[in-house]
Amino acid sequence: MTHSADLDAPPARPEVESLRAYSAPLEGRRGLLRLDFNENTVGPSPHVVAAIRAIPADQYAIYPEYDGLREAVLANLALPLAPSQIGLFNGVDAAIHAIFHAYGGRGDTLLTTSPTFGYYSPCAQMQGMAIEAIPYHLPDFAFPLEEIRAALGQGPRLLLICNPNNPTGTRLAPERILEFAATAAQTLVVVDELYEAFTGDSVLPVADFAATPNLVVLRSLAKTAGLAGLRIGFAIGAAAVIDRISRVVGPYDINSFAVTAALAALADQPYVDDYVAEVRLARAWLVQQLRGAGVRHHAGGGNYLLIWPELPPEQVEQRLRQEGILVRSMADKPLIAGSLRVSIGTLEQMGQFWAAYPAI
Repeated sequence: MTHSADLDAPPARPEVESLRAYSAPLEGRRGLLRLDFNENTVGPSPHVVAAIRAIPADQYAIYPEYDGLREAVLANLALPLAPSQIGLFNGVDAAIHAIFHAYGGRGDTLLTTSPTFGYYSPCAQMQGMAIEAIPYHLPDFAFPLEEIRAALGQGPRLLLICNPNNPTGTRLAPERILEFAATAAQTLVVVDELYEAFTGDSVLPVADFAATPNLVVLRSLAKTAGLAGLRIGFAIGAAAVIDRISRVVGPYDINSFAVTAALAALADQPYVDDYVAEVRLARAWLVQQLRGAGVRHHAGGGNYLLIWPELPPEQVEQRLRQEGILVRSMADKPLIAGSLRVSIGTLEQMGQFWAAYPAI
């Protein structure tokens, strides 16, 4: 029921009044096999848990400190960059929002692909930007290279590339990304590399931010190190650009627990490497099962794949939930409507999924 006071409330900006918010994970997911939002399915390193438990009580009352975290990121990446080239954010979602806030203006254009991560468009709409989303090429969801090149010639303010792309898994060679940045100096080229560890193709080892200061790379500890619940993300680029992006966030956006967890996770890279290797093994195994059973699917990059069930996807999604397994329907996504996105966990977890799916 709408209260009369709601009707009299001052309206928000027109861009916000017409905005359809990004659909975040639903409640009630704990205790189930979470194959719906591409999370780490086993949790972080024991060293992370121990580090958080060791935080003394009096530290709860102190604003967080970030000294050493940028240096730890650089040590983990083994890149010859300066700490000023690392931006710290309350999850990569916050980094994306800050990029649009700092660089996107009313009437500017966001250039991206379709379908891709659903948060890019709302961020553009908040700023009053136009959105040019170029479809991937069927049947294999190949990257629309020539179309993006042509569109860059029109001078878009931002180019957002998820690599590998969520949800199609499409991979783009780092050389192509560097080419985009070099040929469109007035466009901020943002590469979302949240799933890079499961596939490779990172632009960071070959990036030269002095030559292409319009390039920004996003990284996270959510998908690999299991810190999605603590919200910690990084933007990597030219110091001047990272400075501008960081100006539009609060001084203490990242909490102390996330800082402590990130330092411990970055110091235990073998744990992350072992988890990534397990996911890659489980992914290959599941693809083999799907092929053997003649199930239509698409597996590109990342820790997820697409499956087209014979029954309506919403029905299959609901029946899997009854079996304690969460997957995500792609019913609202262009080109892949009718599919389910299934995140990849361990071999044991994918065995649990495959035990339920054919029966359904």
